[in-house]
Amino acid sequence: MKLPSRPVIETGSLVLRLVEKGDLPALFAVNGDEEVVRYSPRESWKTAADGEAWFAKIMEYRSTGATLQFVITLRDGGHPIGTMALFHFDESVRSAEVGYVLARSLWGKGLMKEALAATVAFAFDVLGLKRLEAELDPRNAASAKVLERVGFTHEGHRRRNYCSKGEITDTGLYGMLREDPRPVIPSRRL
Repeated sequence: MKLPSRPVIETGSLVLRLVEKGDLPALFAVNGDEEVVRYSPRESWKTAADGEAWFAKIMEYRSTGATLQFVITLRDGGHPIGTMALFHFDESVRSAEVGYVLARSLWGKGLMKEALAATVAFAFDVLGLKRLEAELDPRNAASAKVLERVGFTHEGHRRRNYCSKGEITDTGLYGMLREDPRPVIPSRRL
């Protein structure tokens, strides 16, 4: 699948752009927070080397077209407050998976909903995808709520099928088709 080289996604209050090495200090504050990555399959960043290793993997994936890893920034602030990824592209069915994290200090303000809705529009309208998927730990009720508010459907539940941080967990499966209704998500100014 041919991906744009320097995509930017903008909303009324957010800018999503490809991650750069200079974003790592701000992302350390997000990914170093145990609560933020609690349901993520990866460990929290303990040192700058953890962020460097993550960035090296992201750059490798980007070079092969396997991932678009965005940072989420406030339009007025410019520094990263979270990340949004499109990955596991499957050209045969024109699909991809989505994953995201947001700084805990900004939870509950509608920003992830806004970022995800804009990413959905980008995936369907710019990349021409026909399906988006998301997998999550079913205990992550806040993430499930964001997905459903943006138009994803809960499609299934796999029991004890994933090992995350040494714990065997279930997986909630969510999907959205290009033709599914997309709610209008108002942008917010903080």
